[in-house]
Amino acid sequence: MKIDEKIVIRINDQDQGMFITTDDLSKPVLLFLHGGPGQPTIALCDKYPTGLDKLFTVCWWEQRGCGISYDSKMDKSLMNVQQFIDDTLIVTDYLRKRFKKEKIYIMGHSWGSVLGILTVQQNPSVFEAYMGIGQVTNQDLSERLGYDFMCKEFMRLNDSKNLIKLRNHEMIEGKPIANSYLMTRTKFMMKLGIGVMHKNISITEISSVTLFSKRYTVNEKIKYLRGMKLSMDCLFDEVMSKNYMVEVPTLDIPVYIFQGKYDYQVSYQLAKEYAKKLQAPQVGFYTFLDSAHSPCFEEPSKMIRIIETDVLNNQTTLADHL
Repeated sequence: MKIDEKIVIRINDQDQGMFITTDDLSKPVLLFLHGGPGQPTIALCDKYPTGLDKLFTVCWWEQRGCGISYDSKMDKSLMNVQQFIDDTLIVTDYLRKRFKKEKIYIMGHSWGSVLGILTVQQNPSVFEAYMGIGQVTNQDLSERLGYDFMCKEFMRLNDSKNLIKLRNHEMIEGKPIANSYLMTRTKFMMKLGIGVMHKNISITEISSVTLFSKRYTVNEKIKYLRGMKLSMDCLFDEVMSKNYMVEVPTLDIPVYIFQGKYDYQVSYQLAKEYAKKLQAPQVGFYTFLDSAHSPCFEEPSKMIRIIETDVLNNQTTLADHL
């Protein structure tokens, strides 16, 4: 049975929304944790199909404070990482009960990969395996590596105009990276093919996918924009302050990391280093040669092949040799 539904459930005293899609309800269940923070993914999936709903019953949950889960009257003190972990476990239990599964699969993209590993760390018993896309490890260091790379690229390209704009944002050792830097960083990374996608795509194009999506009402699109800002304001500093190589050195379920070769938004090299160090029953690291930060949208057929061959069979035959 095929379904494509939009629902709202009560999660820790707040109404939160989600989309559930599948070609076959008998398939395993997958909880997809979107990135951002505050940037739900379902509209992008309509434009760049992932194929996940052919292998799973997929829950595209829109996290607390963003998308259709945004509420201007919500308690903003609850916009913290531990609350999001608690919410994730409630959503997991809802899916397990509704679809009569002892365990489900969990996949996190970008910020969602932080939420994913922390949730699995706290309660591995309800998950079959974890998949990370654009796996965050040490984002403060990742941002500095990306900044240095962009400076070198603009110098190589003799692009003094953009080099000056970039260097207006100083990267001082020991000083926190300002939230205000992110818009400039994102614009330049997309221009250089090392950001959201490897192919040259603009922020406007990415935003328009959601703004023109038929899945959302006009009011929900306004909520989407407000939720993006709220989520970044509340969660950015907390995420930037952590080194997850140290915070999460072990996980008790199989782990599969999908990383784009050109990803500097979340460092490819740091993700690879994390995969080498991580202790888990299985650790598979997979390089996507034509991708930057979003292999799920850039090379979906390769991702599906890896999931069919390795993830669903609890093996790493297609993984890189680390």
